[in-house]
Amino acid sequence: IEGLTQAGHQALARGARQEAVGYFRKALLLSRDTASPWLHRVCAFNLGAAYVESGKPKKALKFLLQSQPSEKESREHLGDHYFNTGAAQEGLQDFSKALECFGKATGHDGTSQAGGRAATHMQMGCCYLGMREPARASRCFLDAAQTYLAAESPEAAAVALSRASGSMLQSRRFQPAEIAGVLAQCRSLCETIPDPALRGKLYNDIGLGYSQLHIFSLAAESFEQALGLCGGELEQDRRQEAALLQNLGAAHNALHSFGTALGWHRRAAVLHSTLGNRRAQGQCFVNLAYACSQLGNHEAAAENYLHALQAFRDSGDMQGQWQACEGLGTACFHLGDPQKAIRHYQETL
Repeated sequence: IEGLTQAGHQALARGARQEAVGYFRKALLLSRDTASPWLHRVCAFNLGAAYVESGKPKKALKFLLQSQPSEKESREHLGDHYFNTGAAQEGLQDFSKALECFGKATGHDGTSQAGGRAATHMQMGCCYLGMREPARASRCFLDAAQTYLAAESPEAAAVALSRASGSMLQSRRFQPAEIAGVLAQCRSLCETIPDPALRGKLYNDIGLGYSQLHIFSLAAESFEQALGLCGGELEQDRRQEAALLQNLGAAHNALHSFGTALGWHRRAAVLHSTLGNRRAQGQCFVNLAYACSQLGNHEAAAENYLHALQAFRDSGDMQGQWQACEGLGTACFHLGDPQKAIRHYQETL
């Protein structure tokens, strides 16, 4: 049992969740042949926790309920049990029961278990988001960030701050200055994160947050930092790059840096085309056309609105088609062709 348990924990440590489940299941079967109820509970807990890690909350809960510890056992063991039971309940979307378990978990954490308390606050934040209470979620994420900082875990703190800013924006109960402060703190932590993939994702999320606050200079700067960190040949990596290019172009449009925006729009449109994402490509053409029109190149604007219209037709995006037709009408008007302009405007009706 000891050997299987050790092998299971090692498998979990390297991310081999299914392998870990197999080891813990064998250990649990062997524990039934012993005369130790405590050993059986420990093995059931290990298997339940492994199922939580594997994203199988229903199976996890079955074994976690078998492993209910007594109040005489260590506070750390009780805290781990309540945390994993809460995670299983959250996975089953029973958020009220999950919050009850997470509340008990915080009550049983020792003062030295800062990381555990922070992880519990993160899970509670996710529960509140599931209950559509983003204001309460944001406070949980902020509590988690402060606890992670106290535990000298800057990566986890940055992730918590990113989640907090998103929840604050969603709740609309916070002042822009408060949200900007959280984004600034998250951004400063990003500089210390060695993992380029995580750093890139965080910079992208920060850029989206600044965009929602209409602080487009910092949004563009964050998107550029994220773009410098993304790479790879996987489709997921290329989709991330395409989205960043599109966001960069949109940010420069908002800054009235239309000449700079043109390059980002063109690169985004080409990459979206390669990935077969016609709807996103259509939006890039709209953004490109708008930049051209603001630079006085109405012929190029009309051409790109036509490209956008076809892309939106291919993807079945009716709102996009309306947007492209309206832009086409405006471009034709500036080109001195009022009849075409009227025809395109009529298509929006």
